Amino acid sequence: MIKPTVKLALIFALSAPLAALTLAVFESHWLTALYYPFMCLMVMFADVSMIAPAGNLDVETAAPSRISLGVDDFLTVTIKHTAAKRNTVFEAKLELGEGPLASMETPIVSAALINGTATLRLPLKPRRRGRLLLGNLWLRWRGPLGLCQSHKIKPLSGAIDVIQNIQGLHEQALMFFHYDAVLGLKNQPFRGEGVEFDSLVDFAPGMDNRTIDWKHSARHRKLLAKEFRQEKNNQIVLGFDTGRLMTEPINGLSKLDHFIRAGLVLAWVSLLSGDMVGASGFDLTFNSFLKPTRGHSFFAKLQHFTANLTYQTCETNFTVGLAELQSRLPHRSLIVIFTEFIDTVTADFLVEALGLLARKHMVFFVTMPDPLLTKLKNQNPIGFEHISKSVIADGFARERSIVLEKAVRLGVHTIDVPPSALTSAILNRYLTIKQRGLL
Repeated sequence: MIKPTVKLALIFALSAPLAALTLAVFESHWLTALYYPFMCLMVMFADVSMIAPAGNLDVETAAPSRISLGVDDFLTVTIKHTAAKRNTVFEAKLELGEGPLASMETPIVSAALINGTATLRLPLKPRRRGRLLLGNLWLRWRGPLGLCQSHKIKPLSGAIDVIQNIQGLHEQALMFFHYDAVLGLKNQPFRGEGVEFDSLVDFAPGMDNRTIDWKHSARHRKLLAKEFRQEKNNQIVLGFDTGRLMTEPINGLSKLDHFIRAGLVLAWVSLLSGDMVGASGFDLTFNSFLKPTRGHSFFAKLQHFTANLTYQTCETNFTVGLAELQSRLPHRSLIVIFTEFIDTVTADFLVEALGLLARKHMVFFVTMPDPLLTKLKNQNPIGFEHISKSVIADGFARERSIVLEKAVRLGVHTIDVPPSALTSAILNRYLTIKQRGLL
């Protein structure tokens, strides 16, 4: 379909005042004033005759099968037009189908037709995980005079999976996994911690008196102590809150995506350590559960599980979610809860649920502070408005610290750090728990 452009509309709009001016100045040449609209029509028909016909247009598209979150990719569009005699400029825009990522911005991209071929790369910049459904591809090109334009709509089928970005994840995990990097440059055996018996050694000053084996000490007539080794079959369960508060964006990504990336790093380290890793998702109800399993090959299944965790707009019911999680774990496990809270009422339910969970399991509570509150709290006050904002932000920070302190008193390990330090803080705490044999 061929339509006039804005340029042609402006020319027609200017023809009316020019005709009126001609009539006012040269009354005897009133017939000349009628030439302007006819001249515009003649130029328009000339532009229409030179525009590239849509019937000879061949469009091919190539879309990636998956895109990593936060990594830009492209939808490649190849246009071939054999009947175009001039270097026509084509403009393309991608229309997305209905879905969770339908609100993603898709800019207009243009490219000139050279030797009958034009290649356009439409940027895809998703900021959320999910399934990106492709809708229609809109193409538009103008005549050589720019007075008329033609367009074509090409329906697209298929979808692109937006998954969590794991680029550099293995290298980051291996930095913390190397035992020498944690305990020093000197090689040390995996002994002295844990609860699994390894051997008997001579008791030395500084060792824990509870490790003395009195029966064997009496038999050998000297103090002998038990030495233990770390277990490699512990259960690590990642619990992801997918409620409303987890959709808040920080540094371009939601809190849930930050937590998923940190959880995947922890899972990779745990699998390398010989532990079993599982995962779960909950918000208003308990949505999904992945049974703890060991082995490097299980990481791909865990990655697929986290990719299917959807963003929800409902409030999180911690009592139902954590109670259901506890019922699915008959053995003592390290449960890492990735969640968020704002008001103290919701936090009381959260702390109560964490306390019930900590009676049987080792609970690791991970949250992330609001950067806006941190900025308002630490800003230099200039006037009364800045002082009031700082006081309010400090009040929220105090309430948050009180909630975290309550969780610590119940035996829950807590971490409240920004996204830049989240992964390292989680790994350090996990390794500390392993070294002390708390599981």
